[in-house]
Amino acid sequence: MIRYVLTLLIGCLLISIGINFFFTMYHLLDGGIIGIGLIAHYLWNTPVGLTILVVSIPIYIFAWFYFRTFFYNSLAGVIVSSFLIDWVSLYSPDLAILGPLPSAITGGLLLGIGAGIMFRMDISTGGFDLLAQMIATKVPYNVGVLIIFFDMLAVVAGLSIVTIEEIVLSTIAVISTGVATIVVTSCPMPHFLYPADKFPGK
Repeated sequence: MIRYVLTLLIGCLLISIGINFFFTMYHLLDGGIIGIGLIAHYLWNTPVGLTILVVSIPIYIFAWFYFRTFFYNSLAGVIVSSFLIDWVSLYSPDLAILGPLPSAITGGLLLGIGAGIMFRMDISTGGFDLLAQMIATKVPYNVGVLIIFFDMLAVVAGLSIVTIEEIVLSTIAVISTGVATIVVTSCPMPHFLYPADKFPGK
C-alpha cells in the first residue's frame, strides 16, 4: 500500500511539474485529456487540473456502470493528478527555466516518466486513456491505436490557438513523452521499488 501511494504521488508530481514548469511556459499542447485541459487554460485561463476532472466525469460515470474494474484502477490517478497539477501551478516560476526546445523535451520526459512509473503499478490517470481501454474491449482495435487517435483529436482541437512553432514543439513534447513511457515501462526496475513477481522478465 505504501509503495502504491508513493508511486501515485511521485508520478502525479512529475506530470504536474512537466505541465506547469515547461509546457505552459511556451503554450505547448499535449495529447489526450491533458491536451484538452491545456487548450481550456490557454483560451479561458481555467485551471488545467480542474478541466481534466470535469471532462473526465462522463467517462467515469460510464465506467462505473459498465467497466467497474477500470473505474477503480484509475479513479485515484485522475483525482490526485488533477489536484497536484493545479496545486503545483501556484508555485510555477514567472520566467521560463529553459528555452523552448529544451522545455518541450524536458516536459515531455517528465510526463512520460510520471505516467510510466504509475503504469508499472497498474495506476492510470484515466481520461481518454480510460475511454480507449473501455472501447478496446468492444471493438477489434488495439488500445494503443485508440489512445493515439484520441491524442491526435486533442492536438487537432488546439491547432487554431497555437503557432506553427508551437505545433512543432508540442509534437516533440508528445514524442518525448512516448519514448520516456516506453523506456520506463519496459526496462528492469529495482526490486525495492516494484514487486519482483509483478513484471516478468526483470
